[in-house]
Amino acid sequence: MRLEEDVKLDFKDVLIRPKRSTLTSRSEVDLTRTFDFKSSGQSLATVPLIAANMDGVGTMAMARAFIAHKMLVALHKYYPTLELKGFFESLTPEEAPYVFYTMGIKERDVEQLDALLAVMDEGRIASICIDVANGYTERFVQFAGRVRARFPDKILMAGNVVTGEMVEELALAGVDIIKVGIGPGSVCTTRKMTGVGYPQLSAVIECADAAHGIGARICSDGGCQVPGDVAKAFGAGADFVMMGSMFAGHEEAEMERFTKNGKEYLKYYGSSSQEAMQKHHGGVAKYRASEGKSVEIEYKGPIENTLQDILGGLRSACTYVGAAHLRELPKRTTFIRVTQQLNPQYKD
Repeated sequence: MRLEEDVKLDFKDVLIRPKRSTLTSRSEVDLTRTFDFKSSGQSLATVPLIAANMDGVGTMAMARAFIAHKMLVALHKYYPTLELKGFFESLTPEEAPYVFYTMGIKERDVEQLDALLAVMDEGRIASICIDVANGYTERFVQFAGRVRARFPDKILMAGNVVTGEMVEELALAGVDIIKVGIGPGSVCTTRKMTGVGYPQLSAVIECADAAHGIGARICSDGGCQVPGDVAKAFGAGADFVMMGSMFAGHEEAEMERFTKNGKEYLKYYGSSSQEAMQKHHGGVAKYRASEGKSVEIEYKGPIENTLQDILGGLRSACTYVGAAHLRELPKRTTFIRVTQQLNPQYKD
């Protein structure tokens, strides 16, 4: 047993200290970043927000809305092969990199990808996301290396991990973007069920330091409840920010709406929840427990208004510290610690 006594922080534990700025308007802030990925050799100009690969979030309808903003979507894993074929074939070569094909590391995931590529030109898929809850297994790292070897020129994102040494190992295995986060999501119960996790702000700071030293990129995955959290994630050094709950409940969810007490709602649930495993795998396997929950989210309408709120909040954060470009935000960010009582927008 070993105890680390250093303080680790979540988004709710800090605020960004304002600094003098020469910017006169939020409109002067450029949120687009151009990334040159070392392992794949690809370049991508994007507003680096990603819709998570979850039911009701990582949908084809969401992808079409996000592409218009040069934002990214990781599709969920459960589309039929022919539906995926039709969707990827509908994308232009310029649009394709903004949509990640998502897979796990089981044999059935390889078979599903093979089935798709058997009926479609491989070049239609430009980006791949390997998504597992626990990125600390030797099998996961080896699998990421195999995918890189098979697809040397595709943008590869994989995770999740929360420590610098695993970021470095995945980067050396050929991963372009390492997903960072264990347990911070609003419908994830991993921390309660297993006692395992890492406060998200500290995870991002430490993993960004490890990644950037060897030319890799990280994606902060989970924990954003309000637009200010997105700004904090970028300020902490995240290259990309992936969100689920903030993008859930919209028209693009491709999920059935239901009426309750005169209002419309949609279901939103974690990928390891009992509801998700019942829907996609016939139930929770006997050797494991559910590590997610299901919630009802009031229908929010089209995603466009929410995107404007998030992008507007991010631009405003940049003006408060004088960052004319999003890439400058980490250099201009100083965090100050606060008590949770000073951040009443957060809820347990």
